[in-house]
Amino acid sequence: MKTLYLDCGMGAAGDMLTAALLELLPDREKVMEELNTLGIPGVEMACEKAQKCGIGGTHVSVQVNGGEESEEMYGGGYTHGAAHVHDHMHTTHETEDDHAHGHTHEAEQIHGHEHATHEAEHSHEHVHEAEHTHGHSHTHHHSGLHEIEHIVSGLSLSERIRKDILAVFGMIAEAESHVHGVPVTDIHFHEVGTMDAVADITAVCVLMDRLAPDQVIVSPVHVGSGQVKCAHGILPVPAPATAYILKDVPIYGGEIRGELCTPTGAALLKYFASRFGVMPVMRTLAIGYGMGKKDFPAANCVRALLGETEGAGDTVAELVCNVDDMTAEAIGFATETLLTAGALEVYTVAAGMKKSRPGTVLHVMCAESVKDKIVELIFKHTTTIGIRENISRRYTLARSIRKVQTPYGEIRKKVSEGYGVMREKYEYEDLARIARERGMSIREVEASL
Repeated sequence: MKTLYLDCGMGAAGDMLTAALLELLPDREKVMEELNTLGIPGVEMACEKAQKCGIGGTHVSVQVNGGEESEEMYGGGYTHGAAHVHDHMHTTHETEDDHAHGHTHEAEQIHGHEHATHEAEHSHEHVHEAEHTHGHSHTHHHSGLHEIEHIVSGLSLSERIRKDILAVFGMIAEAESHVHGVPVTDIHFHEVGTMDAVADITAVCVLMDRLAPDQVIVSPVHVGSGQVKCAHGILPVPAPATAYILKDVPIYGGEIRGELCTPTGAALLKYFASRFGVMPVMRTLAIGYGMGKKDFPAANCVRALLGETEGAGDTVAELVCNVDDMTAEAIGFATETLLTAGALEVYTVAAGMKKSRPGTVLHVMCAESVKDKIVELIFKHTTTIGIRENISRRYTLARSIRKVQTPYGEIRKKVSEGYGVMREKYEYEDLARIARERGMSIREVEASL
């Protein structure tokens, strides 16, 4: 089984995850070229060699409209409300720019000035008050989730990757909504930081798709320690949004003061993680180091190890509920909604219920990282008043998609292999398309390939 293990002993940030995953690929220069041609407005990404504590790795930077975001400009923060009050929404922590790019805003010293800092990405989650404390006044456009969806829809990506990107942004917006007590629709992303964060999140999603691991295991996450000063006072590390995203995730502090895990880094980890825990027994094939700019006593990096595990399996949650007062149409809609939200499998079993009424047992399989969201959706879209949970280990074949040439053009083929077996199957949607175009049955199409 192809396994990706992410060592987050110094936290995680979007650019650091990008760099670590990039190092796992043999054609990283070509991949960077592809990332720069996706069509993210005004964005250019670059990678360079970097070294921390004697360890060589890669650092990834993002330029927006020819400049790299710094503490001298508004960060890629999130604001809410019609007035976009910068110092109200996020008044939390040092930025990912601080962690990954070399600026530290400790409680006792913040480069000689007080400003609102918060959950951002890369250089990115750095929020100043509406009147910038450096003495400038800035006017910036902000984007909500609808605008983010518009940006992502215009990128040269598969629908699956677009879904991943929007899901990560959704996790961040949901965390901000919870922390600040405002609707998700009132969460807005700063213009420059939006492009910066889109670049980081898109890059990680593209690289995850390229690597296609069967499971992603993440170490307990070092979030840092201490406090940070903001316009409204002193707040703790991890920042509130980061802490919310990392619910149910093993985290720890330590002697290193400062914010080590940003909300964007936290959201990417939680979204892609099959589970959190120690590194399994694995045969390592590639190792990548994604470096930040800041120097700490420990190497400031995310380490990614790609390898093979045999028989280790992964952990999934099975959520089960019984219903006897739903129509078939309502159950079908609930099933589609749960699958769209990230459930691995949804199926129903007919059952006899109380008072001899026929009913349905709904089974939903999902990764533990999305379990809370799936529970909410089950309660929202079914009539159940109770859900049972079972935690199981599963064993899967390694899956990949291959494109093959046929008399009807290029068709995708699903290949599953491992444990001494290999299975191949043509993609149903491709067969169905050919059958419709040529007035054939699916069986006839398959027989003629």
